Amino acid sequence: MTIRKVGVVGAGTMGQGIAEMLAFKGLDVELVERSPEQAQLSLQHIAHSLDKQIEKWALTQAEKKLVLSRIKSVDTLSGLEDCEIVIETITEDLDMKKAIFAELDRYCGPEVILASNTSTLSLTELAGVTGHPERVIGMHFVYPVIKTNLVEIVRGLKTSDTTFGRTKHFIEQVIEKKGVMVFESPGFVTTRLICLFINEALHVLEEGVASAEDIDSAMRIGYSFQHGPFEMADRFGLDAVLAALERMFREYGELKYRPSIVLKKMVRAGHLGVKSGVGFFKYDKDGDRA
Repeated sequence: MTIRKVGVVGAGTMGQGIAEMLAFKGLDVELVERSPEQAQLSLQHIAHSLDKQIEKWALTQAEKKLVLSRIKSVDTLSGLEDCEIVIETITEDLDMKKAIFAELDRYCGPEVILASNTSTLSLTELAGVTGHPERVIGMHFVYPVIKTNLVEIVRGLKTSDTTFGRTKHFIEQVIEKKGVMVFESPGFVTTRLICLFINEALHVLEEGVASAEDIDSAMRIGYSFQHGPFEMADRFGLDAVLAALERMFREYGELKYRPSIVLKKMVRAGHLGVKSGVGFFKYDKDGDRA
């Protein structure tokens, strides 16, 4: 199977990361963002991400130019009709995602794989609005996309073996990441486990057992985590963690998924982590700890 062009719907944090990674792997990328201003800002963020790699001697200026040349910004879903795979990466809103999949189904031929980067929503429900539910699959990338070599391949009720096989080939042979198969379940594997980890850390903080800094140090140093639970939450986005926990709490009905009140307060205050510059810790414009 030859994959040359991939569509990415949504140019937020995950969309930018996925687009940058695909272009770095030599694929042409059609990045859809309906706001021209947001599209331009997203391309600037990708360029800045590449600049940071240049500073670390991981990339050259010529390679940066080549990567950026492979990413084309488009403002309508109809512009994705010649893509072999389309990956939707918008916010976790079921109705918005269903509208996008229904529209993609009209523009993309039946052989085009329609994938969602959702971490908690039902692939079967998304596929239900299309005329070819067998070609809908979950492709859940883990943040940060460039550095994390894992993708959860999520099968909906009607996802065909052919779609799964083509998706697994794309992930493991084309973009060279490890694909793990997951059957549809709220939170899948990674989101379900990591959000519980973060939520329990929040309860430990609420109880006054230790400070956020010391809890992070204990898990980072003691158990070789790259980031502790609070910095991890800051980098995911506290609003995204809250949304995932609330969704799993509704779906499973178990108290362990009920979000900590501290997390709710932080989100209400607009302290969302790296994206807002402040969460449990403070960050500079490059996303580094201040």
